[in-house]
Order: sequence, then C-alpha cells, then structure tokens
Amino acid sequence: MMLPTHALSGMALAAPVAVVSPEFAGVAFLAGLLGGVVPDLDMYAGHRKTLHYPVYYTIAAVVATLLAAVVPTTVTVAAAVFLAGAALHSVTDVFGSGLELRPWEGTSDRAVYDHARGQWIEPRRLIRYDGSPEDFLLSVGLAVPLLATLEGGFRTVILAALAVGFVYTAVRRTLPTIATVLLAYVPTALREYVPARYLADDGRAARVG
Repeated sequence: MMLPTHALSGMALAAPVAVVSPEFAGVAFLAGLLGGVVPDLDMYAGHRKTLHYPVYYTIAAVVATLLAAVVPTTVTVAAAVFLAGAALHSVTDVFGSGLELRPWEGTSDRAVYDHARGQWIEPRRLIRYDGSPEDFLLSVGLAVPLLATLEGGFRTVILAALAVGFVYTAVRRTLPTIATVLLAYVPTALREYVPARYLADDGRAARVG
C-alpha cells in the first residue's frame, strides 16, 4: 500500500486511546502517524526488509500495549501506538503487491521480509498494488472518521495525505516509465544506490531497444 494509506492506518490505531484516555490523544495520534510512516524509510535501502519487521514489531507492540495499560504515561502510550503502527504497516504490506517496478504485472514473490524465519513472505495482492484505486479508497475510508474527530494540525496532515494519495494514484502507472528515463542520467558511480528493480527494468529496456 502507498505511504498515505499507512500513515492514516497508524493514526486510526490511536482512536481508542482518544476515547479511553483523551489526555493522551495528541501524543497517540502523532505516534500512530510516525509508526505508520517509519517502516518505509527503507525505500532505497533494502525496501520492506531493513525497517519492516512483521513479527518483531507485533510482539513489541503487544508488550508495549500491556505496559501502557498498566503504567499509562506519555512515553508508554506513545511507544505502544508507534510500535502498533509500525507492526500494522509491516503486516498489511503482505496483503499488497511484490517489489517489482510494475507491481500490477505480479512478477515478484517478495512482499515483506520475515526476519524471524529468515525468508520473504509472498504477496497476497488483495490490494493489487500501491497507488491502485482500491488503495486510495482505503485511504478515504480511513480519513473520513479521522476528519470527523480531529482538527488543527492533524486535520491538515489528513487532508495532505489524501491529496498526495490522489495524485499518486493518478500517475502511479506512468512512474516506472519516468523512472527508467531518468535512470539514464544517473552517474555510474551512484547507480549502486539505485534499487535493483529499477536497474533490472533499465536492462530490459536496453535489450528491447
């Protein structure tokens, strides 16, 4: 799924906290937002492996949630919601597509790396690919109750996420072509930092040409 969907999913996890302990609502929504976003910081460094931990994040989130229930403080609540957001992000990526440059082609068998078992989990493709129409609809579904509940800066974040998600969905299927064209201008010395999926597509384009 695309980053806006993950961000909104993380924020949605904070809703129960806002109901049960409204004094922690602000920190919970912020922690959920960050937890939903942080795993994708590995986008260009071992994507869905370096910062994606579907098993370990889940275990840590359960422990942190129990601790927050027993000792509710700003730190424990923030840690619990952050870890829950990161766990949800890592787990739900399994239900999307693989790591191929054109995920709608369904050629990759790698969704998320399972560090506990030392192997890749295959994509389920319930959400066909990040930026698909159903992905954006999921973002909208998550955003509506949040918009009805929150205001101020959080409301701005939600609207920004929807705007980014809409644009990304509109251009998603053209991005691989654009990326392949731009790759030709990347200096050779920097190509080692380019994800393998882009290089593989560049090689395919060269063979076709």
